[in-house]
Amino acid sequence: MRLYSWNVNGWRAALRKGLREWVAASQPDILCVQETKADPVRLAANERELPGYQGDWAVAERAGYSGVATFVRDGFPLLQGGLGNPRYDREGRVLVHDCGDFDLYNVYFPNGKKDAGRLAYKLDFYSDFLAQIEARVAAGRPVIFCGDVNTAHHPIDLARPAENAKISGFLPEERAWLDRWEAAGWVDSFRYLHPETQRYSWWSQRTAARERNVGWRLDYFWVHRSLLPRLRGAGIATEVQGSDHCPVWLEID
Repeated sequence: MRLYSWNVNGWRAALRKGLREWVAASQPDILCVQETKADPVRLAANERELPGYQGDWAVAERAGYSGVATFVRDGFPLLQGGLGNPRYDREGRVLVHDCGDFDLYNVYFPNGKKDAGRLAYKLDFYSDFLAQIEARVAAGRPVIFCGDVNTAHHPIDLARPAENAKISGFLPEERAWLDRWEAAGWVDSFRYLHPETQRYSWWSQRTAARERNVGWRLDYFWVHRSLLPRLRGAGIATEVQGSDHCPVWLEID
């Protein structure tokens, strides 16, 4: 099974830039997208659907903001939209699907760059999210979660770590939460399989950063350690255009 995750930075824009053609060529079993900035109710049928897939959406109360969508080929049922907390769920950040013998969380984690309040919100989200997935594992359900985490974990995960040490997205308190995830038994699949590889999934659009490959690795597939024997591959599709992010992927038995 091959799963893809992609922050598309606007669903309509991604469609115009070839998302549907890319899906037809790459044939993901599951596609998780973030930052859709769209409400399917306001989309035409040919805009909200991908042929051959069931699509589920989480929509922010604020129009044109945030949002995630998950497209599944084999009809895996939607378990929940959101984390069950209106503080987060009004921003349309989470979808959870039952994928047979594991749960899949598609998550658009908050960005903390705006101000101290949004940074605190982001860190609270990290904490409450970890509590929820830990509870799922304790109940006997392995979990995979993916999406735009909005934090580069280690210096290898961005081109200019020293210059960004005081910028949200690489702050010590943000990175410490990813350390906590690891300590709790969650595995960054790409780094697990490619411990020395320096590749990025996001580039600023302001400075031609993608052409110069001055980027950040902000997009991840994390798997619970109990699923590691089934992990077959993980990668970053840097060749795919259409957003300031590129897709990341996971292959699992």
